[in-house]
Parts: sequence; structure tokens; C-alpha cells
Amino acid sequence: MIRRSFLGQMASLIGTAMVSPGKTAHRLSGTLQSAGASDQEIALKTFAMAARRGLQEDAVGEIMAVVGSSFTGTPYAAHALEVPGPERLIVNLRGFDCTTFVESTLALSRCVKLGTATFEAFQQQLQTIRYRAGTIEGYPSRLHYLIDWVADNERKRIVRDITRDLGGVAVTKPIDFMTTHRQDYRQLDSEENVHAIAETEHRLTERTYAVVAKQRIALVQDRLRNGDIIALATTVKGLDVTHMGMAVRSGRIVRLLHAPLSDGTVQLSERALPEYVAALTKASGIIVARPLDS
Repeated sequence: MIRRSFLGQMASLIGTAMVSPGKTAHRLSGTLQSAGASDQEIALKTFAMAARRGLQEDAVGEIMAVVGSSFTGTPYAAHALEVPGPERLIVNLRGFDCTTFVESTLALSRCVKLGTATFEAFQQQLQTIRYRAGTIEGYPSRLHYLIDWVADNERKRIVRDITRDLGGVAVTKPIDFMTTHRQDYRQLDSEENVHAIAETEHRLTERTYAVVAKQRIALVQDRLRNGDIIALATTVKGLDVTHMGMAVRSGRIVRLLHAPLSDGTVQLSERALPEYVAALTKASGIIVARPLDS
């Protein structure tokens, strides 16, 4: 979540990934966008595609694998949410950063599962996912840190953190990247916002969260499902994670479907997830959140 500013510094750490030639990638990929399409048009095309395939009968994670893959080739959009003016819901299905890609895919997929395939319902789902308790109350109400995002969406019964179930080890870490890099965040020119973010960071610093060490990912990849949300925990000071995406299976192989800054489009990693994470020098492991059906 902090990665929206931090990714510019971390591009070399995220690695290079290309669309996999595997059967699953071929079956799922292909953007629904067209030149000049509005966000509403893209959302409605996504819902129409889901209806044709009967996706409503599938688990939310399975829907996410199809919906997310339909955005393959969509361009990377840096700082998509950092716009002038008061905090408000920003919808952009024409370009993504790693976080907005996951959030938008999850929101669209929940609409499909719940049978609420309207643009208004999508906007409401997106707001619920992106903001603490689903309420917009200024910049600090956005769930900037991933461990905060997972915990809040677990309380809302949107996801379940399964990292401990996968053998994740408890971690505590000082979280203060935003307030120690406030020059990188336009909204932190407000002392009120700085104070509120600092309070959140203090709360997260006292929290224990679990991480599956990068050396153990190969041992648990058989237990990952399509659409599982994968966040890359980091050794970077003051930060919880640097990147996120979702799991897509091809047989026993799990790859990361994501929007990396390094290659500039939504894509499926060429490497399997264990090898992909192992190649990132400042990645310590993964945090896994499983989408819930209700």
C-alpha cells in the first residue's frame, strides 16, 4: 500500500516477469479493454464475460483468476490514487499499480459472486475493500499498509489471512515508512494527516503478523488456490511489504498474476512463485490472504 510511492525506488527488486506461455495463461488472458473505453464500460464488459462463462457459480478466488487475467496487458499506472483534492474513491480500470489491480479484481469478482453486476455495486465494493471499515474519512482512512489492509478486510469477512495455516512464522517489526519518508507523500504536508498516520504506524508496530519464509514457499505452493492474494514481505526498514498480486495455478505450478512497475503491464510471472520470490533480494517471504465467498 505504501508501495505506491516506494515502488519507484524498488523497481529493480521486483524483478522481470513476462506472460507465461502455459495453458492456464493462454486460456485466461486477454484484456477486455478497447481504445477510449470508460471505467464503467470495462466493468460492464467484465460482468458480461463472467455471465457468459457462468462464473457466479465459482468461488471468488476462481473468479479472480479469470477476471484478473482478463486485464493482461493493461498498462501500469503509478500513483493512481494520489490526486489533488480531498480523499475520495478513485476508480481506474484503464491502468493499475499492484494494489489497485488486486483491489479492483477483488471488487469486480465479489460483484459477480453476489449477483450485483452493476458499476455502482462495484464502486461500493471497491470502497469497502480500500478503506478502514469501508468508510472514507480522509487520507488516513485508506488502508495504506498491507498488514492493516489484510486485518481490516478480514474483519469485514472479505478475506482470511491463511499465512499461519501455511506455516508462517510470527513477525514483529517497526512500521514507520510513511512518516519517515513524508516528503514522498503529497498528503503528508498536513500535520493532521501525519499525526493520524503515525498513530496507525504505532498500532501496526505493536502487532504480530505471520510470514511464510521465502525458502518454504515451494513446500506450501500445493496448498495455494487460484485467486489467493500474495503479498511480498520485505526486509526494508519501516515497511511491511513491497508488492502484491494473486496466485494463478497451472497444474501444480503457481505463478503470480500482478501489475509490476518493472515491465509496465499486468502479466503472469514467467517463473513459478517460489523462484520468483527467491530472486528478490529484499523479499523475506509472503503473506497470503484468501478471498471469502460471503
